This record gives sequence, structure tokens and C-alpha cells, in this order.
Amino acid sequence: MSFEVNGKAFSQEPRAGQCLRTFLRELGHFGVKKGCDAGDCGACTVLLDGEPVHSCLIPAFRAEGRSVTTIEGLGGDHGTHPMQQAFLDAQGFQCGFCTAGMILTCASLNQAQRTDLGAALKGNICRCTGYRAIEDALLGKTNVEASVEAGAAFGRSLPAPAGPDIVRGNARYTFDTAIDGLLHVKLVRSPHAHARIVAIDKSHALRVPGVHAVLTHEDAPSMLISTARHEMDWMDPEDTRVLDDVVRFIGQRVAAIVAESEAAAEEACRRIEVDYEILPALIDPEQAMAPGAPIIHSDRTTANRIADAQRNLAAETHGEYGDVAAALATSAVTYEGTFHSHRVQHAALETHGGLAWLDEAGVLNVRTSTQVPFLTRRALADIFELPPDKVRVFCERVGGGFGGKQEMFVEDILALAALKTGRPVKLELTREEQFIATSTRHPMRVHIKAGADSNGKLTALQLDVLSNTGAYGNHAGPVMFHSLSESIAVYNCPNKRVDGYAVYTNTVPAGAFRGYGLPQTLIAIEAAIDELGKQLGINPFEMRRRNIVRDGDPMLSPPPSEFHDVLYGSYGLDQCLDLVERAMQADGPQPDLSPDWLIGDGVALTMIDTVPPAGHLADATIALRNDGGFDLTVGTAEFGNGTSTVHRQIAATTLATTVDRIRLRQSDTAHGGHDTGAYGSAGMFVAGKATHAAAVQLAAELKAAAAGAWLCDVGNCVLEDNAVVSGVRRMPFAELVKLARERGQPFAGSGNSAGTPRSVGFNVQGFRIAVNKATGELRILRSVHAADAGVVANPMQCRGQVEGGVAQALGAALYEEMVIDAEGRVTNPKFRDYHLPSFADVPRTDVFFAETSDTIGPLGAKSMSESPYNPVAAALGNAIANATGIRFTAPPFKPDRLFPALHAKFGD
Repeated sequence: MSFEVNGKAFSQEPRAGQCLRTFLRELGHFGVKKGCDAGDCGACTVLLDGEPVHSCLIPAFRAEGRSVTTIEGLGGDHGTHPMQQAFLDAQGFQCGFCTAGMILTCASLNQAQRTDLGAALKGNICRCTGYRAIEDALLGKTNVEASVEAGAAFGRSLPAPAGPDIVRGNARYTFDTAIDGLLHVKLVRSPHAHARIVAIDKSHALRVPGVHAVLTHEDAPSMLISTARHEMDWMDPEDTRVLDDVVRFIGQRVAAIVAESEAAAEEACRRIEVDYEILPALIDPEQAMAPGAPIIHSDRTTANRIADAQRNLAAETHGEYGDVAAALATSAVTYEGTFHSHRVQHAALETHGGLAWLDEAGVLNVRTSTQVPFLTRRALADIFELPPDKVRVFCERVGGGFGGKQEMFVEDILALAALKTGRPVKLELTREEQFIATSTRHPMRVHIKAGADSNGKLTALQLDVLSNTGAYGNHAGPVMFHSLSESIAVYNCPNKRVDGYAVYTNTVPAGAFRGYGLPQTLIAIEAAIDELGKQLGINPFEMRRRNIVRDGDPMLSPPPSEFHDVLYGSYGLDQCLDLVERAMQADGPQPDLSPDWLIGDGVALTMIDTVPPAGHLADATIALRNDGGFDLTVGTAEFGNGTSTVHRQIAATTLATTVDRIRLRQSDTAHGGHDTGAYGSAGMFVAGKATHAAAVQLAAELKAAAAGAWLCDVGNCVLEDNAVVSGVRRMPFAELVKLARERGQPFAGSGNSAGTPRSVGFNVQGFRIAVNKATGELRILRSVHAADAGVVANPMQCRGQVEGGVAQALGAALYEEMVIDAEGRVTNPKFRDYHLPSFADVPRTDVFFAETSDTIGPLGAKSMSESPYNPVAAALGNAIANATGIRFTAPPFKPDRLFPALHAKFGD
């Protein structure tokens, strides 16, 4: 077979049945990504004779005699194609995993196709950006600032340092490397929702040529763990084993096959024989907590940090301030309702997976797609009884996370396989496995009661939450507690009550997801605020102004917290409400719609603590290099959250230099120090503070060294334009390198942050929508979002985080939904049955920032990657109610869900 890739002739023969994607990757073209293997996402797009194709659907032999262009060859001899440059100028990416395929599709578009980008880009999914920046690239817009003077990086729209590598296909994600002698791991999964493993017959599987090992619960450590990763282990129950003799959901791993090829491992999976004793399964959380229900974790106790295993309660909470019942009885107006939220998949385009091997020093190395490398190392050391210095966990660039990679779903199996075989091993989950065997957002039933006096002041707020944590309790307690905290703490009210239950069921586990419980409860709370205001004739913005906390007010939600370190580092909620209201009132294009369309506005707000409670730690070091630049080392991971960009901006500003002189190393436990992880909005607020502290310490060292050389007062020295300056004297950093050599010690600084005190962020979302009363179709006419991010470290990047959060939340609010059948099986475990937002689905959102400066965060900033998601579904629900006069209480708001109630009210 002969063909051409990027202008170079090849004559390799593909394996029988091999697709073009895997064939190209085996040739070293790692820019061709795997996102779905079903032609649904476009991450694997290449040009075949100049036309974009999904290479996962093309048999490799069809490249015979044809020309293939991957992202690495798009620029030809010139290095950078105009479309690659356009994506750099517009910063049309975040995590970048989809970018190669997106650029190749965009580069192939003709002028006619550019007039309908919704159709032209329907085969390429981006989970991060919200698509506006991609559209900007196609329109030739420049969003980055070309150059910024030394010491002025913070607050400017500077590009991501990995940008050139991302657009050229050179950025390395988890599997973008070749390792000699690699074995492949595939997992046997349970077909039953609840069963005991009586026996496993490995013999037929072991006879498959190329199989090295079949690992079962008999080969794995028996200690109980949690897949959830937090700095404090007590936050999560110990209810999981690496491999267990009891399976509690369809898709739970039963055995691991280690073989020379994926094909051999898959064949062995088919041949393994498992004898199960079927146990009663509980799919509905109401039934699971009912008296007499079968027990899912019958041998677990409170010693395993489980609230009440005999009632299938992973966690519960109860508390009250004042007297809610009495307040409701005397309120001028009241509202009561029950709301339901559903399962949503993170759908990061890079699935969970990793590589593991033992090096010559006997160190277990795990290269993985994770948000928490340091916490994963700690867990692996504990599980396999290894010294921490004998375990290294690292990630390069991560293809999306959204909280789903704050878990340990593959690293323990990889470690087990590497330790048992002594060979390097690989495990890469398929898209179906990502749906059926990792984690989801927690489905919740939220019952709310609320009251207000005749002036619109809240008198009572009561929440009763039932959270379905699935088969295991990873994040069960923290998500439930979080859902009940800031959601009502943002409102002043003298009487508040909460009752929360996180319940085990025999379904796929729920876990950490962007927003961490707040979107589920906000849809109920923000509906109640609107409904109370409606009864009193008070508009939604004014109703909120009369009740929101103000700077200095206590932020209270029962039961009382043991953590009292949340402060108003900055307060911009009032500005956010004003910004959204003004934008919604501004004149805009009038929609040309028939009388069948009902138009309505909706608003919702949210407050979020910028860091999790109970400790979130980060270390950073920075040192002066021999060339006068700096090496910055941080532990936090980059997965499209922008930390790589912002940390260099913090260091460059503090050291009066430019970002190109800051070389960054990150997310590798071998670099030393510690970092709890990139979750809970901590990448900026915690790790950023560590970077700032390290840079401040180094700045002091540099000034002291120059002052010593000049025999002057260090107080008269300042850093300015890559030098220490005192009056007319100037010592460039390159000269300070000579001083470092003379003293035999480099100039370096270290910093750390403990994640306390914590600040709060605020977000307000507004929508104008139209609903067709005859069909249930919903159109978004206007989307406006205002955020209090303190001093915005990188306006372009922060705007992208807001747009991406809104887009992802709209997907969940309008159509994304994991469907679980009566047996507990996920029935739509692939993208084509799970409607991820594409270019045509996402409206452009007007983004505004409050003008505040946070007194706690680094250089006045606080995080803004997580919270934009939170108020979207609530605002959309309020807009639908305003348009139709019907309160829909269970997203997703699909046309078929809206139609019955619309038909009942409006008829034909």
C-alpha cells in the first residue's frame, strides 16, 4: 500500500480492519485525536485529498494512492497555515483537544460554506469555548494583545503559551507518546446492577495469544478507598475497591486484561467467564432510602465515613435558623414547589486514561489525564504500600476536565497492571466507558418552601434535597453540602432550614462536576424568588436587590459551618445585577416571529466560594535562569482553565519582566512541592497566590543582591524592565546571574498558599427567549452574563471561560441527558444520542465584568472558570415561565417536554 501523508510518501500496510485514525497515530501523527471513534466529535479530522473526513470512520486502506494532510502538515514548508494563525490571533481554543480537527475543517471551507457556519461545523464539537472565539478566528478577528511592556502583563489579554503547539498539533496530551514494549489494558465490566461474584474462570482468556495477565479482585489490594480526590480524605466515604467481589452498577469493572494488543485484550474480555449471584437492585433513590430497602453497602459503617449504610445514606445534613414553619404561616406570600435535575456527562473530549511503567530506579510512573496528580500519587502510594518517592504522577496537557478528572478512575488499575507485569501499560477508556463507568452530575430532587413579607423581603427559605449519588459515594457529601450552602447564603433571610440526603442507588456513580451541586438547587431557589416577586408585583431584578447579601452581611446557611474563613474579598453582585438589567433593556434586533411565539425574560444569580473548605494547598518555586529569564514551577494542571497563561502573567508582573521570559513547568509530582489540584476554582486563587508569593520572595532577593553590590539601602531599589533600579543605577537580571555564580547559589523564591481565607465570586445570567406555543420549540434571543472576578487577570481568557460555562450549562438545560432504564443501564452512551452543543446550538453571550479588586486573591483577582455555569438553567427556567406563564420544574427543557403543558394551556 502506498499513500502520502503531509507530502511524504509511505508504504506501510495497515492491519485488517484498522481505521485511518489509529494508523496515522501509529505513524507518529499525534495531532489526530480520539474523541469518540464514532464520527461524532471531529477530533480526528484530517484532509483526504483536500476534503475533511473523520478518520475514525475511514478504513486505513482507503488512503491507498491518496494524499492525507494532518494538522502537523497543514502549514507545509511555511510552518503555519493562515487558519492556524487565525486561531492563534483569536485564541480559538481552551483545552485544545478539538483544535486540530476544528482548524482542518475551517481551513477547507469555501466562501459559500462560511455563510452557514452552523452547517459547516456540525461535525466538529468543542466542549470548552462556546464557539465564539472559533467564529472570531474564521472572521479574522484578533483578540490577543501583540506586545505588553515589562511588568504590565496582569490584566492584559495575552495568549496561552501552548498556543503555537496546539494549533500545529505539537501539544502533547496523555497518549501522544510512543513507548517501547507497551501492553494494553481492557476491562471486563458488570452486566448486572447488583451482584456478588461467585467465581471467575480465567483459563479461556489466558489462552488468547498475547495475553499476559488477567487481574481480578483476588489480585488487587482489598483496602477501601474513594475515587474522589480531596486534600482531606475525611470528605469522602471509603466504599470502593480497586476490584471488588461485589458489583453495584452496570459497567463496574470486574477484571483487567493485560495483553500485547487492544484486540487481544478485547478478545480475552469476551472469553472470561464470571459466575454471578444476582442481588436486589435499587434504581430509584426514594425507594433506596425507604424502610426495609435492600442494603447496597451492607458491610460498611460510619467508620468508613458513611452516614447510615443501613438506610443507604452516604451523607445527610439537617439544620435550621429561626423558625421556618412559623415564618411561612405569617408571610404575606409563599411559594412551594418540587424541582428535579438530571444526569449530565462531563463529555471532556479526551477520555480518562493513562500510561504506567516502572523505571530503572523502581519508581512507578503514571502519565495520566488528571486534575489532581499530587492527590493521585498519595492515593496510589497508600493503596500499593509504596513510599511516596517511589510514585510519580504527571500530566502534560489535559483534554478537558470539568471536575470529572478530580477522580481516580484508571490510575489504580494502571498501577496494578504495571506492578504485576513489570511492563509499561496503557488504558484508554472508550467513549461508551466514559458514559457508563466514570461519573456524572448528581441528579437531585429539590423541594422548596419560601415566604416574603408585603415589602418583598424574604421571611423564610426551606430546602429539602434528595441527591442520587449512584453506587458509590465519591463527592456525595461535599456536593450535597455545597448545593445547600451558597445557594441560600447569598440571600438575607432570618429563617432558613435545610434537610439533605445523598442516597446510594445501583446506578453509575455521580461525582464532581462544574458548579458542584449549585446548579441543581439554584433552579428551585431562583424560581421561588421570581414567583414571590410575581405575587407581589415586584420585578425580578428589584426582588433580588431587596434580598441579596451586601458587603459585610453574614453569609448564613444552616447548619452552622465549622469553617469561618469565607470573606467578601470583593463585592460586585450589585454591579452584576445592574449590568445585566441594563443590557437586557438595551435596544436590540427585534425578532421577526409569528404570533405563535411567546417572548419572555429571565434572570438568576449565584454566589460561590472561590476555594473548597478544609484546606487546599499549593506550592510554587521560581528561579533566575542563566539567560536572565525565569523558571517557574507549579503543581496545578492545565486543562483549558488558563492557569498556564495566568501564572506567567502573575510572575512577570511581580518581577517586572515579560511573559516570554517566564518558562513554566507544571503538574508533575517529580518537580517537588505539593498542589491539591485544579478544582474548586483554586487554580487561580490558591496556586496563583503561591506563584505570587514565590515571585515576591525572589524579587526581594534580587533587590537585596543589587543593594549589596551598590552598598545602598534596599528600600531604594525597585524592579523595572528586567532590571533592579536605584536612582540612576540599573542592574539587568543578566548581571545578577553573575552575582549568583559568584555566591554559588542561584537566586530563587518559593511560595505557598493554604487556601484560606476564602473569597466569594458572583455571577448573574439573563436570557430573552421565545417559545413556540404550538410546537414547544425554544429560541434564545439574548444571552447576557455579568461576573465579579475581581481584577480580571486576562480579559480575553476570562470571557472565554464565561462563554464556555454558559454554553455547557445551556447544553444541560436544553437537551443533554443521560437516560437510565429500569435495570440501571445507561441507554445512550455515545455522543450521537446525547446531543452535545454544536456551533449552531450556542447563542453568543454578552459578557460584562464588575469593577472590583479582591483583597485576598493574587493581585486582586479571583477565579471565574466554574461559576458561570451555575445560574444558567435557573435563568432559562425563569425566562420560560415569564414567556408562557407555566413553571417547568425539570430540565432539560426539550420541545417534547414543553409541548404537553403548552398544548393543555393554549390548545391547537
